[in-house]
Amino acid sequence: MSALDPSRTWDVLVLGGGNAALCAAITARAAGASVLLLEAAPAHFRGGNSRHTRNMRTMHEGPLGPLTESYPEEEYWQDLLKVTGGLTDERLARMTIRETERHVPWMIRHGVRFQAPLGGTLHLARTNAFFLGGGKALLNAYYAAAEALGVGISYETEVVDLALEEGRFTGASVVKGAKRQELRAKAVVVAAGGFESNLAWLREAWGPPADNFIVRGTPYNMGVVLKLLLAKGAKAVSDATQGHCVAIDARSPRYDGGIVTRVDAVSLGIVVNRDAQRFYDEGEDFWPKRYAIWGRLVAGQPDQIGYSIIDAKSMGKFMPPVFPPVKARSVAELATALGLDAAALERTVAEFNGAVRPGTFDHTIFDDCRTEGLAPPKTHWARRIDTPPYFAWPLRPGITFTYLGVAIDEKARMMLEGGKPAANVWAAGEIMAGNVLGKGYLAGIGMAIGTTFGRIAGEEAARHVRA
Repeated sequence: MSALDPSRTWDVLVLGGGNAALCAAITARAAGASVLLLEAAPAHFRGGNSRHTRNMRTMHEGPLGPLTESYPEEEYWQDLLKVTGGLTDERLARMTIRETERHVPWMIRHGVRFQAPLGGTLHLARTNAFFLGGGKALLNAYYAAAEALGVGISYETEVVDLALEEGRFTGASVVKGAKRQELRAKAVVVAAGGFESNLAWLREAWGPPADNFIVRGTPYNMGVVLKLLLAKGAKAVSDATQGHCVAIDARSPRYDGGIVTRVDAVSLGIVVNRDAQRFYDEGEDFWPKRYAIWGRLVAGQPDQIGYSIIDAKSMGKFMPPVFPPVKARSVAELATALGLDAAALERTVAEFNGAVRPGTFDHTIFDDCRTEGLAPPKTHWARRIDTPPYFAWPLRPGITFTYLGVAIDEKARMMLEGGKPAANVWAAGEIMAGNVLGKGYLAGIGMAIGTTFGRIAGEEAARHVRA
């Protein structure tokens, strides 16, 4: 029997094919529900942005699998509070945090393998569990587990409409191979991602600056399901201009460049705009806590362009990106290669160098190398840029995923505009991440949110069907 047989009524329909969707599908099927998962992408592109992930930020009270020491709930919460500026639902955020400790053994049981703790400049050995083989390996494990359990999977299947009246779902209209079909289910888990691939929607939110954005993640997150839900009475959370927006190499492909396009040299040098002017504190915090603010910062600059500049002293102290840097023997030569005003860049570098105070440089801790009397300041890891050769990477805003989504409650039920939960609709992953991430980002928390609420949504949807 075809998975898309319109004569069949499934217990649980899962919309999406990434981490959150798979966690929901596996959990619901393990609880005895019949499950059909719909993935808009072809099989070789399956998994949404989860293909590009590498790790999950994980609470633990002691050493846990690939994690060292401990990372208690309160420290995790304070880290999240700092990057979001308080724009987070504390109840849902703490649920996310607490559940992560249970996820690692569950993931291992479903075929996910972890690598040894990471050292070096990322500062993540204690806080983030890294997947052996990255996101693709994790997805392959989950798809194998889902198929072994009997989850139905249909690729290249686009949802074009939802039968959803006053919060009660009865079915979905889908298109596969140019053929439209109607599917029925007793419950639905929406885990279809945000709208970062929809360039028209990005431009509607951001205006002309969006024309210079690069979609770092999947080209398949068009926001179709999100738009349908909002039109049919779902309560919105966050706003269309908020998202996981990273400064990435301006030479990256328009879609799907992934993690290798990120430029991690920012905290070790200076960043200037088109006018060769600095515009933010490059040493504000460790990179895993602050890297995701730089996309928005660059988006706010003229022509949405920036340049990360270091000298020879900093080379080798960060994870190299996929593109080679622009290299020059002098600051003026570097400016010419970048198309910047040479005198302006020389002046900016000279002012920065003159403001650097003596200190003991250590990029693995909050050191005492800072500037004084400079606006904006550089509060850590400030060293004079004076040792040739000089290196630079051009930066553009890279959108990973958007935060506009649907509100949920602690059972992952989708909330309606009137304040009540939908009768049989649950949400997980990027489509509800804005409940926890009002702004900013913390490395590895996207997977934490998706895994937590994917598992909750699958469990609750199966419970609803049984009842």
